[in-house]
Amino acid sequence: MPNLFEFKPGKTLAHRLDPRCKFFLLCIISAGLVAASWSACLALLILILLELKSMGIRPLDLLRQLWAFMLFLLLIIFVRGLTEPGPQLFTLVVYPISISVSIPGLTQGGLVALRFFTVMVLGLVFSAGTRPSDLKAAVQWILSPVPFIPEKRVGMMISLALRFLPMILTQTQESRQAIQARCGNLEKNPLKRMSTLVLALLGKTFKNAEDLISAMEARCYTQNRTDPTFQPNGTTPVALAAGICIFLTLIFLP
Repeated sequence: MPNLFEFKPGKTLAHRLDPRCKFFLLCIISAGLVAASWSACLALLILILLELKSMGIRPLDLLRQLWAFMLFLLLIIFVRGLTEPGPQLFTLVVYPISISVSIPGLTQGGLVALRFFTVMVLGLVFSAGTRPSDLKAAVQWILSPVPFIPEKRVGMMISLALRFLPMILTQTQESRQAIQARCGNLEKNPLKRMSTLVLALLGKTFKNAEDLISAMEARCYTQNRTDPTFQPNGTTPVALAAGICIFLTLIFLP
């Protein structure tokens, strides 16, 4: 199964935009989602899913690879339903404790979960449509006017993190399959099962990091190198205007 967080070559709108423009749009739209309503979130989510579909990412792939995140969102909805006052949807009595879930709590929790999910898929569009080298150059350009911040080092750190995240997720899946092949999933102690997976994953991750350091040292890597040049096109002003309109819509649409 392809990893959703890695760059996917293509000619979609997300690929054609200037990385600095994409970074700005990601920031303002994510900020606008903090105060967005149900209708605004759903409309934006539909647009993002259509863009993901044009990049070859299906909604079913999202559910398969983000199942743990979906469980976290369901937990948010349930906790808000327990803590918010209002008309009760149902009451579960487990003597001597009674648990009541309110309708306003579920509604507010669902809105919070929808905002989180929209930000997640928006980040997927950004990571799948932006090369790590372009992201590094964009971060350096943004941080270059800020004093006392080594923009080249920060850009390299973000670029490496973007490269390592899909690798770690792939290694997690491979380690889990290897443990199941050795009947490790039959272990009844959940802490022992988790520690086996975590230790195997940490070992592979540190080994890959050491291999990367050795490769960079062998190639005499230095921060003073030629970075990709930006080539803004005619879609950048239109995208900026559309992003500002989306931001205002998210804030003011009831």
